[in-house]
Amino acid sequence: MNSDRIKKGVTRAPHRSLLYATGLTKKAMSRPFIALVSSFTDFIPGHAGMRDMERYIEKGVHSGGGQMFYTSVPGVCDGISMGHIGMHYSLPTRDLIADMIECVITAQAFDGVIFLTNCDKITPGMLMAAARLNIPAVVVTAGPMIAGHFEKQRRDLVHDAFEAVGRRLSGEISAKQLDGLEMCSCPGSGSCQGLFTANTMACLTEAMGMSIPGCATGLAVSANKRRIAMDSGELVVDLVRNGIKPRQIMTKKAFENAVMVDLALGGSTNTVLHLPAIAYNAGVPFDLGLFDRLSRKTPQITNIRPSGDHFMEDLEYAGGLPAVLKSMKNLVHGDAKTVSGKTISEIIAEAVIADSDIIRSQDKAYKPEGGIAILKGNLAPKGCVVKQSAVSKAMMKFSGKARVFDSEEAAMKAATSGDVKAGDVVVIRYEGPKGGPGMREMLSVTSAITGMGLSDSVALITDGRFSGGTRGPCIGHVSPEAMEGGPIALVREGDKISIDIPKRTIKLEVSAKELKARAKKWKQPAPKITHGYLTRYARMVTSAADGAVLK
Repeated sequence: MNSDRIKKGVTRAPHRSLLYATGLTKKAMSRPFIALVSSFTDFIPGHAGMRDMERYIEKGVHSGGGQMFYTSVPGVCDGISMGHIGMHYSLPTRDLIADMIECVITAQAFDGVIFLTNCDKITPGMLMAAARLNIPAVVVTAGPMIAGHFEKQRRDLVHDAFEAVGRRLSGEISAKQLDGLEMCSCPGSGSCQGLFTANTMACLTEAMGMSIPGCATGLAVSANKRRIAMDSGELVVDLVRNGIKPRQIMTKKAFENAVMVDLALGGSTNTVLHLPAIAYNAGVPFDLGLFDRLSRKTPQITNIRPSGDHFMEDLEYAGGLPAVLKSMKNLVHGDAKTVSGKTISEIIAEAVIADSDIIRSQDKAYKPEGGIAILKGNLAPKGCVVKQSAVSKAMMKFSGKARVFDSEEAAMKAATSGDVKAGDVVVIRYEGPKGGPGMREMLSVTSAITGMGLSDSVALITDGRFSGGTRGPCIGHVSPEAMEGGPIALVREGDKISIDIPKRTIKLEVSAKELKARAKKWKQPAPKITHGYLTRYARMVTSAADGAVLK
C-alpha cells in the first residue's frame, strides 16, 4: 500500500509517533489509509450540508475496514462571485484545487481517496486530481437543491432570481415580488436546481463511472444521499484492496459516454472546458470537435432548466442517470467500467425509466441533436461554443451589428441602461483565460437581457464563458481570445456578424484584407490584474479550445 512508506520499518518510527499523536490505534495502523477530501464550507449552498455527508462517508470507510482522515479544499460559489471581481477567480480555483490535492495526497501517502464535492469548478478540479494521482478514488457529489416555491410556482436560482433583475428593471415585476423571489428561489442546501454547471458535472461524473449509480441526481440532505455517501465510503476501501484505479475507469470510452450524456441532457457549456482538462490529466486524447461530432448523432432527450421546464428533482424521480443511460443504450459504450464494479450495460439493465416525458426515448426526443454545438469561422478559427438547446428556433440563424465592449462591466452597464437594442450582437472581449484573467461567466449580462425580453432578438459573443444557466444565442469560449490577438480583438462597433448554428458557422462580415490591416494596428492591452495568483495564472493558462489548463 502507498501508506506503507510512512508506517512500516524501523526508520518510520518518527512517522508512526506522529500518527499515534492524532489518536490512531496500533490496530488501525494496518488498515488502508483513506483521505476524505471535503469541500465543505458554510458559505456555498451546494456545500453547506456536507458535514452530515462526511459522517456517513466515514461510517462507510470504517465499515469497509479502512482508516479515514479528513482533509479539505476551498470552494467558490459562481452565483455569489458573479458580476464582480470575484468571478475572475472562479475558473482558476479548479486548477488550484487539483494542485492542492496532489500535494497533500502524495505527501501524506494515502492509499485511496473519496472526494466530496458539488459545485462548478470544485468537481472538475477533484476529477483532475483523481486522474493525475491515479490511486483508488470515488467521487460523491452532494446533490441538487430542491425547487423553491413562490406564488404557487416552483422556482430556481437562474429563472427566478438572476432573471428577476431584468424583469424588475423593465417594470414587469414589483419590488415586493423581487424580494419574494430572492427569498424563495433557493430554499436550502444543494446545487442549484437546473442543469447548470454543478449538476451537469455531477451527471458526467456518474456517466464516466467515477460515482456510484444514482449519485448525480440524489437530492441533497436526503436519506438516499446518506446511503450513497456510506456506500461510497465502503466502496473506496474495496477499490484499494482490488487495485482499481481512476485511469482504468476514465478511458476514452468513458469520456465519450460523458460527452454523449451531456449532449442528451442539454447540459452546461462549461463542460467543454472541464472534460478536456480532466482528459489531459488522465492522459486521454480529447479534441473540441468530439462534442460536435457526437452532437450530430445524439438527440436531446430531457428538457431541464434553464432550457426547459423540468427540475433536477424531476430527473431524480424519473430514474436518474441510470434511466438516461437506458434511453441511450444504443449510443453509449456499454462495456465501459465504473467504480461500482458494474459496466454501463449492467447499470442500464437494472435501470427503470419512471417517467417517459422527463426522460424520453430517442424517437420522441425534445430535439434531434445534442445540446451543445461548436461553431467555427473567421471570428473563431479555433472554435467557440453555444448551448443550442437553449436557443429558440428563430435565433438559430442571426445577423446583426456588433456592439463592442472590452469588459463585462461595460456590457452590463449598457444592457441595464437600455442601450442594447433588438438586432444587436453584443461582443464582450478581453474576458478569456488570459485576458480576464480567469475567463469570467457572463450570467449577469445574459440574465438581464433575457429578463428584458431580448433573448430572441439579441445575440452575445465572448471570449469569456457563459453560465450553465444561460439562455438564448450566447456564444462563448471564442478562440483565439482577444488577449492573444485573436480576430475578436479586431471587431469594431457596427461590424456585421452572422451566426448560423445549424451550419456551425460564425462570421465577421469584414474582408480578409481589412482584418489584416486592423491586426497590424492592434496592440495588446495592459493586464487588468497585475498582482497575486491571477498574474501567474494568466502567464501559464492555455486557450479555452484546450480546456484552459495549466501546462
